[in-house]
Amino acid sequence: MYEFHTNKPWYFEMQYKNAKEFVIPFIEEYFRIGENIHVLEVGCAEGGVLKAFLDKGCTGVGVELEEGRLQLAGEFLEKEVVAGTVKLINKNIYDPSFETEFSNKFDLIVLKDVIEHIPNQEKILMEFQKFLKPGGNIFFGFPPWQMPFGGHQQLCKSFLSKIPYFHLLPMGAYKWILNYFNEYVPEFVEIKETGISTTRFERIVRETGYDIKLNTHFLLNPIYKFKFGLKPIKQFGFIKAVPPIRDFLTTCVYYLIELKEAKN
Repeated sequence: MYEFHTNKPWYFEMQYKNAKEFVIPFIEEYFRIGENIHVLEVGCAEGGVLKAFLDKGCTGVGVELEEGRLQLAGEFLEKEVVAGTVKLINKNIYDPSFETEFSNKFDLIVLKDVIEHIPNQEKILMEFQKFLKPGGNIFFGFPPWQMPFGGHQQLCKSFLSKIPYFHLLPMGAYKWILNYFNEYVPEFVEIKETGISTTRFERIVRETGYDIKLNTHFLLNPIYKFKFGLKPIKQFGFIKAVPPIRDFLTTCVYYLIELKEAKN
């Protein structure tokens, strides 16, 4: 496992810089980020991404199911919590009380490296409609399932963390390998079962009543700048244009979507 996965201050800073340098500029090609913009981040982890939006003058809510990570977010964002510009919540967004408190409250919902962990993406996209203001948008950043490390095997503690594509093996063989090297964790199987591709994601977006306003595919993920010192590279147009192969060679995608009836 790489050090940045266990060094939480470093991980927070890396996520903050990536959001500041790449995520926010991407969104601002269509949607202004600044004061009076209320942001919900689903799966906020330690709060690094959310911090970048708060620094732009936004107010925010961070939702995280892992209590330990949310506690760290409270420490890293202590100043903002005390100032009242951010609220951190350990709650499932399907909880009825969440809708009661936050119905039609947000200009922007952010999911960075989260949608690939969520089963039934159709359901959650429908749920988000309850929380968006008219004209609100949703940002997604995620690794396509078929990309070299789309199984998140970089989190393995053994040499498997360096092996690309082995997550594409049949489930039985995949579980056997993970168990043999004492790497079996539910997260790996969950991601394989979810298996989100760009083609399926775009279909789900259309079927749940959204339009894609922006999308960028990357040959080299922007966050690799902070992880490995590699310059981000956008995907070549001829590869992006061929859905059957693009996900195998695309390490990250950014999408900004909006409800179809939001703007006429």
